[in-house]
Amino acid sequence: MIFRQLFEQESSTYTYLIACGDTKRAVLIDPVLETVGRDLAVLAELGLELEYSLETHIHADHITAACRLRSLTGCKVAYPETDGLACADVLVNEVNPLQVGALTLQPLFTPGHTDAHHSYLLERPGALRIFTGDALLIDGCGRTDFQNGDAPALYGSVHEKLFSLPGDALVYPAHDYEHRHVSTVAQERERNPRLGRGRTLDEFVEIMAKLNLPYPKRIDAAVPANLLCGACPGEEQAIASEPPGPSRQG
Repeated sequence: MIFRQLFEQESSTYTYLIACGDTKRAVLIDPVLETVGRDLAVLAELGLELEYSLETHIHADHITAACRLRSLTGCKVAYPETDGLACADVLVNEVNPLQVGALTLQPLFTPGHTDAHHSYLLERPGALRIFTGDALLIDGCGRTDFQNGDAPALYGSVHEKLFSLPGDALVYPAHDYEHRHVSTVAQERERNPRLGRGRTLDEFVEIMAKLNLPYPKRIDAAVPANLLCGACPGEEQAIASEPPGPSRQG
C-alpha cells in the first residue's frame, strides 16, 4: 500500500492519498481545490492513476477539488450516498465499500457534524486506519451548529462507531490546527476533552452549545460549490488552459 498525508495550510485540511501498490490505482480523500497541482505532482511522481476522489462530507471551510480532478484525470467523484449529489459518479454507504485495487475503504455513517458525514475504515495487515473527517479530531471534534449538525448524533456516532474500534486503530482526521498528524482510538477515548474522559451526552451537548465559534470564512462560497462537487466560476477556462502532462488520464 502507498500512503501519503498531505496538508493545505489555509484551511488546515488534511488530504489523504491511498493507493494499491500492485495496481497503482489511487484515491484522494478530501482533496482541496487550491492544491490540485501538488496532488497531481505526487501522483505523477509515484506513478499512480487516480481512480477516485472521495469526500467525507460537504465542507464549509474549503472548496473540494473533486470536479477539477475529474476533468484533469478522468477519475470518478465519490460522495456519501446520503448527500444525494447528482454531480457524483459513485455513491458510497455502509453496504457499498469503495474498492481501490486490492484495497477496501469501508464507509461508516457518522452523522453529527453534518447529517450525511461518513468516516472511512481501511484495514491492512498490522494496521487499522480510520479517516474520521470532522467527526473526530485530535483532542476535539467538528462543530455541530450548521449544515444540519446535531450534537447528540455526533456523540452517538463517535461512541458507537469510532470508539468501538480497537484501541490501536490509527485516527486520521480531516483537520488539525496544532501540527499534529495522527492519534489512536485509545488516546481519544482517554483524553479527548469533548468526547473522551467518560464525558456524558449531556456534558457534550453543553460543551458544544457554548463554543460560540465564528462561521467559517468561506462558508458562503464553499457550501454552494461543494454541493456541485466543487464546481466554480471559470472551471472550463481553467481546464482548457491546463497543459497536458503525465498525470492526465482518460
